[in-house]
Amino acid sequence: MRRRGFAVATSRSSPTLTGRESLTHEPHLAGIFIKRAHGGRMDAQATATLEAGRGLAGNADRGGRRQVTLLAQERWAELMQHVGASLDPEARRANLILSGIDLENTRGRVLVVGACRLRIGGETRPCEQMEDAAAGLQSAMRARWGGGAFAEVLDGGVITVGDAVKWE
Repeated sequence: MRRRGFAVATSRSSPTLTGRESLTHEPHLAGIFIKRAHGGRMDAQATATLEAGRGLAGNADRGGRRQVTLLAQERWAELMQHVGASLDPEARRANLILSGIDLENTRGRVLVVGACRLRIGGETRPCEQMEDAAAGLQSAMRARWGGGAFAEVLDGGVITVGDAVKWE
């Protein structure tokens, strides 16, 4: 399996840096991934557009309650250590990778990403693809919202890797 890094912003004047870690320690958007087709590959993006009531422009899964999927980068790192794997967060197939934000038990809360607002709808349950990615991963992800969360887009706009992320 070929593993790719994801774009990480260091500042607005230097929009992207290819790598795994951000140079900032503030909560931020660490990666954006768009799925072209159901079951298709996840494409890394430096910027994307969130559309209110729809989700990520260009993403295969749009509308409904699961408009955007989110993953905490630190929780993913814990899971990788637990199962002894080294998969990039994109293997989770989430749209937005967040750094410095804990998603556990956040149903109903509003998350601000850049100028956009997302309402957390619930926990994203891990599927059998996670077990195919690494032995024991699907089971490990069932604890502490390891599969991430899904959200509805309340206020849309353009998001960029490196944008600030905070709870409202």
